[in-house]
Amino acid sequence: MMIKPGVTFINGNWEKAIVIGGGMAGLLSARVLSNYFAEVLIIEKDDLPVKPEIRAGTPQAFHPHRFTPRGKMIMERLFPGFNDELLTCGAPTTQNKMIHQTNQYGFLVMPNTENDATFSRSLLEWVCRNRVKGISNVQFLTKVDVIGLQMISDQSVVTGVHIRERELLGQQKALDADFVIDTSGRSSKLCKWLQQLGFEVPNPDILKVSLGYSTRHYKIPSHLSVNWDVIRIAGDPANKTLTGCFSTIENNIAETVLYSPGGHYPTTNVDEYEQEFTKLADPLIAEVLQELEPITGPKGYRITELFRHHFEEMEQWPSGLLVLGDAFCNFDPIFGQGITMAAIEAEVLDSCLREQRNHPLPYFERNILQKMNEIVEPAWWLNCAADLPWQGVEYAGKPLKGIEFAQKYFALYIKHATTKRNFERYGLYWAVNTLFLPLEKLINSQMLAAILASEEASSEREELLFELSKGYGQTVDEQLSKILPSFPSTAYEYLNAQS
Repeated sequence: MMIKPGVTFINGNWEKAIVIGGGMAGLLSARVLSNYFAEVLIIEKDDLPVKPEIRAGTPQAFHPHRFTPRGKMIMERLFPGFNDELLTCGAPTTQNKMIHQTNQYGFLVMPNTENDATFSRSLLEWVCRNRVKGISNVQFLTKVDVIGLQMISDQSVVTGVHIRERELLGQQKALDADFVIDTSGRSSKLCKWLQQLGFEVPNPDILKVSLGYSTRHYKIPSHLSVNWDVIRIAGDPANKTLTGCFSTIENNIAETVLYSPGGHYPTTNVDEYEQEFTKLADPLIAEVLQELEPITGPKGYRITELFRHHFEEMEQWPSGLLVLGDAFCNFDPIFGQGITMAAIEAEVLDSCLREQRNHPLPYFERNILQKMNEIVEPAWWLNCAADLPWQGVEYAGKPLKGIEFAQKYFALYIKHATTKRNFERYGLYWAVNTLFLPLEKLINSQMLAAILASEEASSEREELLFELSKGYGQTVDEQLSKILPSFPSTAYEYLNAQS
């Protein structure tokens, strides 16, 4: 019943785990680990805020964050009443507010019937961190840099980490642990540490996305009632126009964001920012902003590339080590997949640790990495399908099966759902892209037939049929099965088990 040789149990639990990084992936991991380890230590390089405010070292924190339905479900299982606590802290509800979606084919307006909180990253982390702080066997160690892994002489087992305290320059020491999880995000040094120890690390898949955001906050006057949950005006990849979004967060604040991949960065100039909204395909956000008061200047955020590591392919992987969150694979934030993926990975970790405690097997960390890769795979593929149509976005990595067909299919699908005012099908597109439903719910022979029938004569229809013809088969289903990837059931089995 041991995780690795020499690990002891205390009251049925393993002894000590270390989590590198105190962001959302780290907090969720610690919540899960607290069920299996007598002691869990979260090591965070920055100091922690004493109220809901942006934590140093998180440049993306000023920009919009949201739960997807699947992300919310997992958060509620890990922290019962989490959504209600956000609402109690001043986060507004989406209930009975309107969703406005505009794209190059038209627009859809639909009500939101869910009582979901909308929040800043600062409030989200604050509430989550306080929940984790309330767990008796979880502790935080702040203002500390992890500078390497501690291992036994043959480098087969991780036994802790080497750290350097920021306030004591140059002073280093080692912390022992039975299990170490790296959740330090895009800034992770894990690849470097492993290579320095002689491990061969596979090249990652890279999406050269050249992504730019520009976000600004506005005060909503007390006399004004904003009935919009979200307004999203999608940019057109063919014309490289910006995407604009509007939503509300706690403290009666509205947030707007301008976004584009492909190196077409939105402005952060105060005098130009609101003018950009007048150039979007729909004037709605620009009209709403006329009644609001700016309380910040526009703040930019840029991502040169996204990456997906393949640690699961390594011939050797040390016992007692795992990696989750953006340190494993990171995504374009526009679909809100990041927090959701961290939550899904925490759910998988919980299941794997439970199984290991009940039915221990050697090298179980490699088994977890394989499962993490399987749940990341559809999200990464969908991310690439969404961003590659933009001029200036490039991909380098393992072949993306069926990506050209998917791009043409999604474009025609969105056109169909928008022009036919089909709210159910438009919602289905987002449900798949936010990992609530598998791809086959969106791309199947029945759905394809309906879309093609609505496009009897169009260039998009002919292009899609040409891509379909590349999948040789006697039936459409056979053609689709040859064109599209078949994602492992692991990606959704945990969702199905809880539904």
